Amino acid sequence: MNSAQERTPNYGRRIAWLAVFIVVLFGAYSAGWYYLAGGVVARTKATIAELNQQGVTVECANPVARGFPFRLGIYCDSVAYANATDAIGLTAGNLRTAGQIYDPLFFIAELDGPATVATPNSGLVNLEWDKLRASVRWARPLPERISLEGGQLRASTASGTALATVGTFEAHMRPSGQDLDLASTFSDVTLDPALAEGRTLPVLSGQYDLTIKDGVGLRGLRADDLRGRSGTIRDASLNIGPRGGFTVTGPFSVAEDGLIDADLRVTVRDPQGLSTVLEEAFPEKRREIRNVASALTFMGSNPTLPLVVERGRAKIAFFEIGNIPPL
Repeated sequence: MNSAQERTPNYGRRIAWLAVFIVVLFGAYSAGWYYLAGGVVARTKATIAELNQQGVTVECANPVARGFPFRLGIYCDSVAYANATDAIGLTAGNLRTAGQIYDPLFFIAELDGPATVATPNSGLVNLEWDKLRASVRWARPLPERISLEGGQLRASTASGTALATVGTFEAHMRPSGQDLDLASTFSDVTLDPALAEGRTLPVLSGQYDLTIKDGVGLRGLRADDLRGRSGTIRDASLNIGPRGGFTVTGPFSVAEDGLIDADLRVTVRDPQGLSTVLEEAFPEKRREIRNVASALTFMGSNPTLPLVVERGRAKIAFFEIGNIPPL
């Protein structure tokens, strides 16, 4: 009997050692998290200081690391960016970033409004939104994927005059070998009549999906950065009204001087429905719109036309429709 009692496991001692192990492990993990957090804050401040010596001004008010225990990211009470050379500026509210400890290559960021944007062409524009989020899947030499999504974006002038609203929008970018894939969607876009000489324009929505050849070497995504590049438009659609709209597909190229060459196909969806919507917005052009819609309807319910651009001169079939300025 005594021998059996001596072989009975001491469960209390095992539980005590397990508790000690958990406490030590949690303490070590906590110390490691706060060590990394301190390094992230220091690196953020160093990066901002470095950028501020390159002709731009970047501000992150009160940067702190948050997210313990399973996330790690930088929070800023407000953010600002200014580039005197390009006359571009931005100020916005709280910035929250986070990366999962167990998936450090995936990174998300959220930005609160309102924001003020300054550009040479538009002056000061005030922006408000209900949601604005970006995500990045890190990889080398470029991120595997960058995405931006938002909802209920409202734009107005510095004096408070409404300019436009956007219901939802998304934008995505990813490298494909040496090429660069770009895609975006937007919906429920309304423009203030003041932007269209008092006209009430229809609600717009659309999308695009294109590839820029050798796009991973781009310095940026501004129009003039596309000079000397070529690509393919897989789908560029603009929806006007309930069913009507346009879809463009085909290859394009941009010369070093910014002039565009392209061999495109334009599909007109629901010409009669599109005509009705456009006639309401442009009543003085009602006759011309109806004539074009009748000709298109004669070609089918969703006719497709060739759109050729040569050195910026655009024409459909044998009809020249105008010049596209250099990018």
